[in-house]
Amino acid sequence: MKRRIRDQGLSIGFALLFVLALVGQSFAGLGVYNEEQVAHGSNPIGYWDFVTSSDFVVDVAENWQSEYLQFFLFILATIWLVQRGSPESKKPEDAGVNSDENQLVGPYAKDNSPAWAKARGWRLTLYSNSLLLVMGGVFLASWWLQSVAGTVVYNAGQLEHDQPALAYAQYITSADFWDRTLQNWQSEFLAVGSMVALSIYLRQRGSAESKPVGTPHEETATEGQ
Repeated sequence: MKRRIRDQGLSIGFALLFVLALVGQSFAGLGVYNEEQVAHGSNPIGYWDFVTSSDFVVDVAENWQSEYLQFFLFILATIWLVQRGSPESKKPEDAGVNSDENQLVGPYAKDNSPAWAKARGWRLTLYSNSLLLVMGGVFLASWWLQSVAGTVVYNAGQLEHDQPALAYAQYITSADFWDRTLQNWQSEFLAVGSMVALSIYLRQRGSAESKPVGTPHEETATEGQ
């Protein structure tokens, strides 16, 4: 059991951090929401009512969609684009989807390779792009959820100020929706770009996201130790 936990430590660690952060956000958000309710002469609501409300859902969904968009675009970009010297990039000569032999698929698959890596046709195509498809699917689902919950929240504010409500199609083309969306996107793009560029010249000993400390700056795609 200890070995299994150790072998899955990175996934388990971030799963715990995610749960703790989400629970913390829910209680902090409830406090802020109820403060606003009282300030406007309305009654506070309970925890369950808040975490199932559009106010909570829209805040969670808008962060999720930006994170998964970041992963989707980074996975897609690193097929063809390279950055010499960065461990986040393939070597310049390896740009592209690579050969079947390089990817260990079809007749080049190992005995313990995934079953669909040994297949042919649509199964191999689907599995070969499964990571990108899942990341893109989660992004689209969470962006849709953000847009639906955001419409409800926006229209509630409009009602409080005796302003007309917007239809869904109107909201997703509104400044409010794109302000929520783009303020998250720009931060994700900055973070990814910074990681790619800084990892050329800076090191973190022992991290798989860094080259070994003594690796020359111009050497690309060297696995950390």
